[in-house]
Amino acid sequence: MTSSVTDQKIRVLIADDHPIFREGLTTILSLQKDMKVVGEASDGEEACQLYDELSPDILILDLRIPKKEGLEVVTELMGRTPRPRVIVLTSSEKTEDLRRSLTAGAKGYLLKGANPRQIGDTIREVFAGKSSLPDDVAAKLADSLAHLELSERELQVLDQMALGKSNKEIGQQLYISEFTVKNHVKSVLKKLNAFGRTEAIAIAHERGLIKTP
Repeated sequence: MTSSVTDQKIRVLIADDHPIFREGLTTILSLQKDMKVVGEASDGEEACQLYDELSPDILILDLRIPKKEGLEVVTELMGRTPRPRVIVLTSSEKTEDLRRSLTAGAKGYLLKGANPRQIGDTIREVFAGKSSLPDDVAAKLADSLAHLELSERELQVLDQMALGKSNKEIGQQLYISEFTVKNHVKSVLKKLNAFGRTEAIAIAHERGLIKTP
């Protein structure tokens, strides 16, 4: 027998809704002697389906994909045994996307400007069972962990603030008293280190905390 463990290639599944990006990434990975792209998915549902069919070693996943968003895919697949090794490859630099991805179970997080060597190194590290973050992404994570986290109710109030609602209107929308809204707004401003609503909304947009456009 001439085959050995070193002959085995890392089997990669790519999930991204842009065909040109998938093609480019497949080409990059085909140049790596120890890697092989076994499938491509154009949406979240297909990503889950192909993951079950192909059992890849690594799933490279965009966050913004149709039918099921990337975070939904990560959360769903984490129920599988063995747990999947997921690398998020996205254009989102928002710290909240980074934090949520890692909390959901992703082991790597790359921005789409990453160079081929970075992508290859990340795949190898995650395949080896490690977590892998480039220095700039790790710095963002450290920065985000320094922030106080908003509660679910505070995020709801923040969402309404971004829509330009008054405290009274927010209270009516969320079925809470105006006094309670005032306290939540005060807490949001403090946690975001903002002087007023406008600055709070700007900071929240930058960090990816606001769900509404």
